[in-house]
Amino acid sequence: MSKQITIEQSSNRTIENQLESLLFISHKPMSARQLADLANKPMKEVQKTVEELIKNYKNNKRGIQIIENNNKYQMVSASENAELVKKLVKNEITGELSKPSLETLTIIAYRGPVSKLDLDRIRGVNCALILRNLLLRGLIESKFDRKKNEIYYNVTFDFIRFLGVNNVNELPDYERLHKDDALERMLTE
Repeated sequence: MSKQITIEQSSNRTIENQLESLLFISHKPMSARQLADLANKPMKEVQKTVEELIKNYKNNKRGIQIIENNNKYQMVSASENAELVKKLVKNEITGELSKPSLETLTIIAYRGPVSKLDLDRIRGVNCALILRNLLLRGLIESKFDRKKNEIYYNVTFDFIRFLGVNNVNELPDYERLHKDDALERMLTE
């Protein structure tokens, strides 16, 4: 009997770990259906596990929380740390873009819509934090493709307006860089 409990507890930890990872890395709320599909678990099990995580974070007064609205969940910083978080976010969204951020933004502008997996492959590093920063600045937007079960990134109208062009097709060498692997080769040099 204790072996079965251990297996169940281990299984629960696994789904907890999976859901925490998905919610942590996602920059926007995720539905229970999305979480269930990605974790390959029944939706009711996902909902139950997320509710348990919400209680655990709240009861343990952690620096992060999971919030729920209309059966969508998002991991956020605890409200008591709001002022501290505002300082960081203000610095991130008002400062200059770093070279890695500019490279990522260039790839998205010329190759978009592009998945995070492709961005990571082209750049050779995990782009999660860079993408979050670009999303916060309103320079890129994301869209979840249910068929491919991936998030794709594209530049926003604000980005296009900031550059003073009417659309991304007006970017220098857009046709050449959009269609072939020249951009990828250029970044790996």
